[in-house]
Amino acid sequence: MFNRILIANRGEIACRVIETAQRLGIHCIAVYSSADTQAKHVKMADEAYLLGPAQSSDSYLRADKILQIAQLSAAQAIHPGYGFLSENAEFALACQQQGIVFIGPPAAAIAAMGSKSAAKEIMAKAEVPLVPGYHGDDQDASVLKQQAANCGFPLLLKATAGGGGKGMRVVNSLTEFDSALSAAKREAQNAFGDSKMLIERYMTKTRHIEVQVFCDQQGNAVYLSQRDCSIQRRHQKIVEEAPAPGIDQAVVKAMGEAAINAAKAINYVGAGTVEFLYNEDQSFYFMEMNTRLQVEHPVTEMITNVDLVQWQLQIASGEKLPLSQSQVCVNGHAIECRIYAEDPGNDFLPATGQLDILRPPAATEHVRIDSGVDEGDQVSVYYDPMIAKLIVWGENRQQAIARMHKALGDYRIVGGKNNIAFLDRVISSSAFASSAVDTQFIDKNHSALFDDTTDHKFFLAIASCCQILAQANSSNTDSHHSPFAHSGQWRLNQLPATQIQWLAPSAGEEPANWLATVVEPQKNISSTTPAGAVARSFTVTVADSCYQIQACLRDDQLSICIDGRQIKIHAYSNKKQLNLFYSGMALQYQLPDIAASADDSQTEGALCAPMNGRVIAVLGKSGDKVLSGTPLIIIEAMKMEHSILAPHDGVIEDIYFLESDLVSEGDTLIALAVSADKTTKAAI
Repeated sequence: MFNRILIANRGEIACRVIETAQRLGIHCIAVYSSADTQAKHVKMADEAYLLGPAQSSDSYLRADKILQIAQLSAAQAIHPGYGFLSENAEFALACQQQGIVFIGPPAAAIAAMGSKSAAKEIMAKAEVPLVPGYHGDDQDASVLKQQAANCGFPLLLKATAGGGGKGMRVVNSLTEFDSALSAAKREAQNAFGDSKMLIERYMTKTRHIEVQVFCDQQGNAVYLSQRDCSIQRRHQKIVEEAPAPGIDQAVVKAMGEAAINAAKAINYVGAGTVEFLYNEDQSFYFMEMNTRLQVEHPVTEMITNVDLVQWQLQIASGEKLPLSQSQVCVNGHAIECRIYAEDPGNDFLPATGQLDILRPPAATEHVRIDSGVDEGDQVSVYYDPMIAKLIVWGENRQQAIARMHKALGDYRIVGGKNNIAFLDRVISSSAFASSAVDTQFIDKNHSALFDDTTDHKFFLAIASCCQILAQANSSNTDSHHSPFAHSGQWRLNQLPATQIQWLAPSAGEEPANWLATVVEPQKNISSTTPAGAVARSFTVTVADSCYQIQACLRDDQLSICIDGRQIKIHAYSNKKQLNLFYSGMALQYQLPDIAASADDSQTEGALCAPMNGRVIAVLGKSGDKVLSGTPLIIIEAMKMEHSILAPHDGVIEDIYFLESDLVSEGDTLIALAVSADKTTKAAI
C-alpha cells in the first residue's frame, strides 16, 4: 500500500479520497487554486500546494504542474478523482513515465473509452448492443447533418470526449441542427479541448442504468450491482439509487456480464462504470464507459458495504480484488441526492455566493453526507456548483425514500439558491414512489415538481411574529433602520398594531407585496419561557386571513401555536431576508428595500444577468437589428454555457461587456432599443 498520495482534484471528491486514505494511514497531499486557498480539502490534507489562478485551465488542468508537485512532495501515486484530469490518457501516461502510479486504469484503456465514437466500435466488436447513430471520424458539418437526417429525430449530439452533460444538445428537427451543433462543439472545445461529435438516436422512454465494475491487475473482474441515474436536468444526474428498481434479475445479470465484457475488451484495471440505456421491453444499449470513480458511487457502497476508494488504492498498489463475483452481496436500498447551488425555478441556473448557514442533517449509519464545503465558504463561479451529496440507506426502497425525505427536511442552507426543496418534491412524488422513472421524469412531472401550493399567508403570519421576536431579542438593533420604526402603531381605542410589508411568491411569475398587520394583545414574556427566549401572543392578519399565534423564539428555533396547531420551525435572518425551514420546505421572505425600490424606478424594464459568469461569445454589435429569441451573448458559468436571448425585436444600441469579461448577477449586458423613442436594457 502507498505511504504518500497526491489528490489531483478539489471539492467533495478530494475530501472523499482524503477521508479513506487517512483512515488507512496514508499521507495526503492536496493541490489548490487561488480561489481555493481556504477550501475544505486543503484543510483536511496533510500538506497542500498552490497550483495557480482560479481558472481550471490555469490550475487543476495543469498536468505539468501537478506532476512537478508530485515529484517535489515525494508522492508515490496520484488519485485524479472525477472530472478534470481523471480521464486524460496523456496525464495517466505521463504519470507512468515519471514513475508515479496513476490510481486509475491504464492510459490505453482511458484512450479507448475516452472517445465515445471509438468506444462504440470496440463495443460492437465485443457484441455489446449499441444505440443507433453515427460515431465516425468525418466531422464535416454537412456530413454530420446528413447523418442526423439518416438517424432520425429526436437525436442527441454528444461530445466524443465529454461527460457531465457538457457538449450535449437534444435536437428535435433538422432546422435546429446547425445552431445546436455550433453550441455543442464550442462547449466541448472549452470543456475538453476537443470538439468532435457523435450522434445518437434520443430515446424518450428509457432509463439510465449503469453498472459499477472493478478489475485488478491479475485479470479478475466483478460487477457491483447497478444504479438507476435516470432523474436528470441538463443531462446531469441529480438523484441516483441502487439497486435499480423493477429490473428482472436475469436482465441485471446480463447487463453486469456485458459490462464485464466491455471492461475486459480494453484490458481494464480499477474502478469503472459502464452506462446503458434500458427500455420498457427490457432491452438495453451501451451508452459509454466512464474510466473513473463516479459521483454517485456512494449508493453502491451503501448496498454492498464496500469502500470503493479503498479498493482503488488496493488495486493500484497491485493487490487482488477483495471479493469474487459470488461473494458480492447486495443488501437494502440506497438513494443519493445531489445538493446544488442552483435555482430550479429558473431553468436550474447555477447560483454563487457565500453559504451563510450550512446545517446538514446528523450523519448516522443510515445517513451520509459527502461535502467539499463548510459554513461560510463561497460557491465559486469557476467550478461545479455542488454543495454536497446526501445519501441514505434503507432496508427497502420505501424506507430509503422516507429517510431521504426526513434528511432533506433537516438540511438547512442560507445564502444563495439551492435545490433541496426541489429534490424533496422529486422523492416525495407519487411517480417516484411507484418507480415510474425515466430520463424524462422532470418534464413528465413538471406540475407536481414546480407548482407552488404553499400557503404563503400562513407562513407570512409566522414570519411576521418571528421578525418582531427577533427584534425584541436583539440588544444592538438600530431602531432608525428597523422596519418597525415608522409602523404607526398608535390607534384610537384600539390595541397597537404593526404593519410589515413582505415581498413573497404569488400566483404570478413575479413576487408580490404582501401586507401583514400584527396586533399584540399580550406582550408580557411568559413565566415558563426558557432562558434566552422571547415569547409573545399575536393576532396577525395577512390579506383576508386572520391567525391567533403564540410564538417563542430561542436561538434559531421558533415554537409556534397557531389556532391550536403546534409546530416547530427553524428561522434565520439574512440581511433583508427571513428564511423559514419546515417539513422539507425552505421559504424565503424579503422585506422591501426602500433605497433599492427607488433605484429600480430609474431602470424600469431592465433585465439582469441571471448569474455570475464569464462572457465567452458576443454574437452581435451596435446597430444590429435582432429578432426576439436571437442569441446575443453566451455566458459560461460553472462549466456550462448559457445563451442570452433578445427578449423582443429591436436594435442593439450598446454592448457593455467583451469576450472573457467576468459578469456578476444583475449586471446590465446590452442596451436594446424597442423603437426610436424607447430603450430597454436587456440582460437576461
